[in-house]
Amino acid sequence: MSKLYTTLIIDDEAPAREGLQNLLHQFPKTFAILNTAKNGIEAKEKINSLKPDLIFLDIEMPGFTGFELIKQLETIPIIVFCTAYDQYSLAAFETNSIDYLVKPVKLERIEKTIKKLKSFEKNISSDQILKVLHEIERKKEVKKMTTITVKKQDKIIFIKLEEVAFFESDSNYVNIHSLSGNYLSSETIANLETKLPNNFIRIHRGIIINKDFVNDIQKYFNSRFIITLNDKKATSITSGRSYNESIKSWMNL
Repeated sequence: MSKLYTTLIIDDEAPAREGLQNLLHQFPKTFAILNTAKNGIEAKEKINSLKPDLIFLDIEMPGFTGFELIKQLETIPIIVFCTAYDQYSLAAFETNSIDYLVKPVKLERIEKTIKKLKSFEKNISSDQILKVLHEIERKKEVKKMTTITVKKQDKIIFIKLEEVAFFESDSNYVNIHSLSGNYLSSETIANLETKLPNNFIRIHRGIIINKDFVNDIQKYFNSRFIITLNDKKATSITSGRSYNESIKSWMNL
């Protein structure tokens, strides 16, 4: 008889949380979903109070990342990381207490996780997991971009990131708002977030801004901010609620 794992799903994207819940509900003899969390702060509280056997954890979240969350826990449950970036798919994940899923998560991949759960140790060493996470963080260091390329007819245009005010999701593309004009890129916001240098920050599900272009920031209702840029249009952008903590951290509030 298979073990029933009390489970917490942690992801800042509501569709991702709901999609994973729907998949896990198909395995009621393995997963008992206790709750979900939309950011690291909420997740920490729920892990400490609910004490789940298992967490499905998004790596990149506003506030602090999945890796940073794990470092703050007193007791670390079994971890299945969820990521949109296969750059994190490292051999370090192949331990007896950690697994990973690459989004979009497929049913057959959950089945593989279930098989792997059977080999996990009953008593997980927190020190061992933290050592693994340190190795992952060391290996996942990537060279940050300095330019982004876009295709325009038969040409490839190189746009300097220092000239980009912000990136904005536009259907299946990303709109690049730069000093030299607007361009469409086939990159995704999520993928750009992992590659851009530190002077860029994601303030909304579909928007990443260049901090160097910020003119002023005003507090707005519902834990949001209105950020005005000093680009040609003096663009004003309202931040998303789930990015409140990362914006406050950036402003040292």
